[in-house]
Amino acid sequence: MGTSYRRSVAVLPVFVVLAFVVAAGAGRQRSTARTAADLVIIGPVYTLAWNDPAADGTPAATAPRDSAGRWHPDAGAVAVSGGRIAFAGPAEEAAPLTGPRTRTIRLTGNAVVVPGMVDAHVHAFELGASLERVNLVGATTEQEAVERVAERARGTPRAAWIVGWGWDEGAWANRYPDMRLLSERVPNHPVYLRGLHSYAVWGNRLAFERAGITAATPSPAGGEIRKDAAGQPTGILLNAASALLERAVPAPTTDRLKTRLRAALRTLAASGYVTVHEAGADSREMDALRQLDAAGELPIRVYAMLAARDEALLGRWLARGPDRTNERMLVTRSVKAFYDGALGSRGAWLLEDYSDRPGHRGERDRSFHPDRLTAMMKAGFQLSVHAIGDAANREVMDFIRAAAPPAPGRHRIEHAQVMAPADIPRMAALGVIASMQPPHAVEDMPWAEARVAERIKGAYAWRSIRRAGVPLVFSSDLPGSGYDLFYGLNSAVTRRDREGRPAGGWYPEQVVTIDEALRGYSRWAAYAAFREQQTGIIAPDRWADLTVLSLDPFTAPPDALLRGTIVMTIVNGKVVYER
Repeated sequence: MGTSYRRSVAVLPVFVVLAFVVAAGAGRQRSTARTAADLVIIGPVYTLAWNDPAADGTPAATAPRDSAGRWHPDAGAVAVSGGRIAFAGPAEEAAPLTGPRTRTIRLTGNAVVVPGMVDAHVHAFELGASLERVNLVGATTEQEAVERVAERARGTPRAAWIVGWGWDEGAWANRYPDMRLLSERVPNHPVYLRGLHSYAVWGNRLAFERAGITAATPSPAGGEIRKDAAGQPTGILLNAASALLERAVPAPTTDRLKTRLRAALRTLAASGYVTVHEAGADSREMDALRQLDAAGELPIRVYAMLAARDEALLGRWLARGPDRTNERMLVTRSVKAFYDGALGSRGAWLLEDYSDRPGHRGERDRSFHPDRLTAMMKAGFQLSVHAIGDAANREVMDFIRAAAPPAPGRHRIEHAQVMAPADIPRMAALGVIASMQPPHAVEDMPWAEARVAERIKGAYAWRSIRRAGVPLVFSSDLPGSGYDLFYGLNSAVTRRDREGRPAGGWYPEQVVTIDEALRGYSRWAAYAAFREQQTGIIAPDRWADLTVLSLDPFTAPPDALLRGTIVMTIVNGKVVYER
């Protein structure tokens, strides 16, 4: 099959084109049903149904490679019926599965089908909000950022809040702005500007007045109100102190939350994702999610993590228990907690001092309540904990070991960013999943080494984690990081930024292979959500969740990944996006 299939696709044109054909042949049979398929895709398919690669990245013996080690698709067609995969195999065997109402899609160019891609750590409500807010991503100076806000102010009613996001609190950590220029250029609107990674906010004088933040306001535990030599707030709040200003911003209505979520999920469908793991939804966000689910308005699947900071929400779900089905578009069976802050704003909790700030080791997050979380774990909820620093990661593992049997819970550490080398094998022993973000490495590399010096060798350490046998899953942490799938894949397999820097990759010994990277966004992500029996590979009776890529990631040069696009996204057998 492999040889004849490769010969058949060699004559396809260079550009990606989709041809839609209604196929004849009523009454034809297939093995899993007696009716024709709803959808048949003819073209190269990578099912990912072969065995996992070895811990060093060596492909499994069952992987679809020729004698020279070159990858090739392991199927030439996939058929869908009733929201499930009905067939995956040779193209010539797909013809009997078509009927008068079958939609047949013939892929051309370099397009390939892969299992539906999953972003296993997102903030979809924030993404939806960011589409409305002043976008400060890429602003390199205070002046540039302020001008973008001033432009928005010119079209905003006087005294109305202006909300923005995306200034880089990590890159700007040694030159934080203050409120003077922002207050001068935008004096008549309270301004709230959230940092790219959500661990710092910047406001103008009117916003601080609305929030009641003065020289007498103490910094909360786990946060910092930055003040000048006279003791006056400068306009910057770090880590837990960010909430002091955030609380003053008018909360969106439920209808607004639903509007934002719809926009975000449509954007993510267009980005090739069939499922997202929402990393910390509070009561109002859960209400919006459940209303959209009940109305059948979720275009892609959502695996929701409850926000541990919302005590009332946890109380209600503790009484109810986690969802036990995977068949709904919205499934809730996880709790998201925070143990520390971010490395960029020096809020990550470290075992030793920050290399660029002696005497400071970051902060534990005071919202982490062991008793409450232990109760949720014992009730059957998966625990997902934000832990960045090596001290935070160690203490979270100590907590998981003491709180509950590790194996059934599939508990997760979100980010696992800086790890003491001796602690990585502990994750494997505890069955803890490392939920990591390839873009973080290439986005943080301009300043991360300055924060931790030699400890950087245990940071963003995907290969070390794989070698230790730790379950690994990939994601973006959007909107704080780039969520383009091809950017994530390229970051994982090259550890180079969008401009190809550094030439050899940043600590290249930690790269993963394309086989591993794709599994991190699919098969391994399914395991992290207890769905390995329903999805993650393309095989009969699995969910018909598929992503069609414009290029073959297994054979394309790594740098070409950044030129890839999404051709089609299919969820539950329905095309939810096509280019």
